Amino acid sequence: MTTVSHEKNLIGRVALVTGSARRIGRAIALELASRGAAVVVHARSDRANCEQTVELIHAAGGRAMLQLADISIPEEAQRLVDFAVAEFGGLDILVNNAAVRRTVKLDQLGPREWREAMGVILDGAFFCAHAAYPHLVQSAAGRIINIGGVTAHVGARDRVHVVAAKAGLVGLTKALALELGPRVTVNCVAPGLIEDPADDADATRFRRNHFPPESIPMGRTGVPQDLSGVIAALCSDQFSWVTGQTVHVNGGIFLC
Repeated sequence: MTTVSHEKNLIGRVALVTGSARRIGRAIALELASRGAAVVVHARSDRANCEQTVELIHAAGGRAMLQLADISIPEEAQRLVDFAVAEFGGLDILVNNAAVRRTVKLDQLGPREWREAMGVILDGAFFCAHAAYPHLVQSAAGRIINIGGVTAHVGARDRVHVVAAKAGLVGLTKALALELGPRVTVNCVAPGLIEDPADDADATRFRRNHFPPESIPMGRTGVPQDLSGVIAALCSDQFSWVTGQTVHVNGGIFLC
């Protein structure tokens, strides 16, 4: 895995990263830990990959613990936040990264698939933010980062449910920024074509069909570390006056 920054500008802070067992979430957890934050690693059920993420953080000299929870259930989201506070003494950073991205054609998209996407992506982000905000407002540097996606702004075939949920995160970000300022900054980071060696072939094919690598102005696909550095920056003191924004990290494939 690509080496992450070791600028220690998050020492003493506690971060909860949902959906951090693998891929983008893992890169975010590693980046925040490398900068000094204690990190709660989360997944709904993927304990094995969560344990690996925690081991990678420990091996690099960082602090991390794992907790499984279904954040589409309010009580589970509350339990996850309570765990972070109990284990590390508080909470300063919430990164809402958990998502499901199943490809389903509209004529086959039923209520169950729709509710699952909304439940994890949008409801889960709200439930975690609702549980976390009493602690975040007590922090000297409270941060919420919602992980959106470029498809929320340009659409995507066969992912009506996912696109709608990701678009909802943009509205949630703006509303929370107004509600929680000036104590907590709330931003959305929208990645473009991000690839990882662990990606399965179908997921890679879907992304490349929508965003051909040759069309990216920067001349390459993104890697998770392209995103994690931006998120770590938004969590730092240097970006304490940035809130309510959607930050696009896509190599220029979408210009807003």
